[in-house]
Amino acid sequence: MSGFDAVAFQEATGVSRETLDRLIAYEALLRKWQPKINLVGPSTLPDAWKRHVLDSAQLYPLLPDGTRVLVDLGSGAGFPGLVLAILGVPQVHLIESDVRKCAFLREVARVCEAPVTVHTKRIETVSGIEADVVTARALAPLADLFGWAYPFIGSRGKCLFLKGAALDDELTAATQYWTLVPERFDSRTDPSGTILRVSHLERA
Repeated sequence: MSGFDAVAFQEATGVSRETLDRLIAYEALLRKWQPKINLVGPSTLPDAWKRHVLDSAQLYPLLPDGTRVLVDLGSGAGFPGLVLAILGVPQVHLIESDVRKCAFLREVARVCEAPVTVHTKRIETVSGIEADVVTARALAPLADLFGWAYPFIGSRGKCLFLKGAALDDELTAATQYWTLVPERFDSRTDPSGTILRVSHLERA
């Protein structure tokens, strides 16, 4: 455990007290539900403020100006999409096929008054949403992520993906099928991690 707690999170991000209180409630619900549903890796729970909350929150400054609609793919326990909703994205769609995880997401959204819509569906069956940004964390290789993201953003929106050490290999594989403009940002929580921001996504 790193000793990184709610106070350290507020110092690192400068969020308001009201926002911090909502995130504290979220983290408490995560601890309450974790024994019943495996929401996050059990070894990461003691360091949830850094491994999950800050890991998600670091995407917020990288969102394009004027971002209103965000789609989070394979939301799981709500990282990063639900955190970004609490931080201020006006309309967030969480897509998660696991019914029990969706029950958790809805409870957090209710308690934290977060502006989210939870879709209990497989990603490829969700349609009719025009998003400014698509996010995902620890979900799938980039080639798959681009295929899922494209119906929501086309070439006009952006992707923000939290990726690990395999990023270069994934980009090489994905660019056989896609053209894009990539930007990389160092992760604040994982020395081997990178945040990939993608714009101008098109099928090759």
